[in-house]
Amino acid sequence: MDIEQVCRSGERALAKADPVMGRLIKRHGPCPIHDTSGTMFHHLASAIIAQQLSVKAAATIQERVMKLTAKPMSPAKFLLVEVDGLRAAGLSKQKVSYIRNLAEAMEQGLSKGRLQRMSDDEAMSALTAVKGIGQWTAEMYLMFGLRRLDVVSLGDAGLQRAARMLYNGGEAEPGLLARVSENWKPYRSIACWYLWQSLD
Repeated sequence: MDIEQVCRSGERALAKADPVMGRLIKRHGPCPIHDTSGTMFHHLASAIIAQQLSVKAAATIQERVMKLTAKPMSPAKFLLVEVDGLRAAGLSKQKVSYIRNLAEAMEQGLSKGRLQRMSDDEAMSALTAVKGIGQWTAEMYLMFGLRRLDVVSLGDAGLQRAARMLYNGGEAEPGLLARVSENWKPYRSIACWYLWQSLD
């Protein structure tokens, strides 16, 4: 069974296990989590660029950076660009350092292929060992880069807000997302995608 078929099977299982999920799936259609592309470095560098920025600001800076590194961004090309040039493109000193850390880690053997052979926990540990890649960024890469279907980002503010609105009448409740997400196993990544859609 290919990843798209697994996603469709996951949607049916979620709809059966959780009436709220059933309504979201009917409203938003098939989850496209299987249909992801882009290199590991480009995906993670883009996530670092976007940290603490609006979508528009991040996109502007990324376009400027890609004029220096080509598209998609690659570790080798990024390391060839002078720090001053990256700073002039809009990257903070800290983000330049973080993306260079990532580029060096990948030059030394960190790769998508290597991560694909790891368990979720092992892949998370390998990613968060790179300074500048935190828990949330690693979780997003597992979901959308490695297409792991049973990841939930418990610290994601959007998911927490959606869970409150959908499952608790908008009221805050400690551990709510963790509790309701138990019903979504082993398709928690797909369920998270539907929660994000519910916010739009």
